[in-house]
Amino acid sequence: VGCGGDLPKEFSDQITSDTEILQRLHHILLEIDIIEGNLQCPETGRVFPISNGIPNMLLNEEEV
Repeated sequence: VGCGGDLPKEFSDQITSDTEILQRLHHILLEIDIIEGNLQCPETGRVFPISNGIPNMLLNEEEV
């Protein structure tokens, strides 16, 4: 929580030369485990629950 608040909203090609941002991204993507919470799809807004570190991304019966 709060780990990515100071990261840019959008990324450009220049990000590959910004060592500080690359280190923060590495930390967020590879060193943080979410045990309980939710993932939200930015395109559809659909929320996927995370329980015991495992996201449930199965479709509900009405979504099939």
